[in-house]
Amino acid sequence: MKTLSLCAVTMATLAMGVSSITSAQIAYLGPAGSWTHQACMDLFGDTNLVALDRQALFKALRAKTVAKACVPATTSVVGATPYLDDVLALETVHVVGEYPKALGYSLLVKPGTRKEDIRTVLAHPVALEEVKPWLDLEMPDVERQPAASGGAAAKSVAEGAASGMAAMGPPGAARLYGLTSIVSGIEEGPHNTTRWWVLGHAIPAPSGHDKTTLLLTVDEEGFQRSLQALAQSARVLAVYERPGKQSLDGHRYVIDVVGHASQPEIARLLADRAEFRLLGSYPRRY
Repeated sequence: MKTLSLCAVTMATLAMGVSSITSAQIAYLGPAGSWTHQACMDLFGDTNLVALDRQALFKALRAKTVAKACVPATTSVVGATPYLDDVLALETVHVVGEYPKALGYSLLVKPGTRKEDIRTVLAHPVALEEVKPWLDLEMPDVERQPAASGGAAAKSVAEGAASGMAAMGPPGAARLYGLTSIVSGIEEGPHNTTRWWVLGHAIPAPSGHDKTTLLLTVDEEGFQRSLQALAQSARVLAVYERPGKQSLDGHRYVIDVVGHASQPEIARLLADRAEFRLLGSYPRRY
């Protein structure tokens, strides 16, 4: 596994837009120092990575100005992340890979700051939920402020004038921003696992051990029929409900099933049932 490095610092200096990126690059939610940055380096190494903000990342995917992008899709603590609906809005982009990783957060501060000095903790909203049991027990009185990412939280602490600020993030963010970790392994373990999706433009060929992700859009009357058709075609692994955004009886479900979309049963389901949309097929990692 690679860790955040000086090369990553160079990546962090890239503009958070789409004008300077190339189709060979892999985008992640910036700035550098986030868990998504670390996930990208675990998967692809520390070259050809570009840090983009949320809007620019999905714009670049639509425009095909990046080859791939990594976004956190689900976690074992909070379920679907805020980025899942952004992925569902992409009509010509597919899920081409997944990456599960058990996380352990570090409490990052400026050198010389003590735990008892901390008045404010910054972290991504999902991270704040994941470390809530520890904060409730160890630092119940600190203010908790949401940040765009773990990297953004660490950067704010490093650049901030206040000495009583801390960030929750990956240990590598400390090296990037000159911070110190005063507590490590916070909420670490398999119970705190995030699954990233790798988004791209071409579904990979079957590997022999695959997972397919579908989007089911259906009203309540047709829900049972759709589930029966799905159960006859593939083994269901997980279902995440998303807002239908059109009516009270309209629903959307992100469904993971065993197998590749090219397999006859799944291919037939997609051909015969218009309510199912293929989001992606990729090698199964868990």
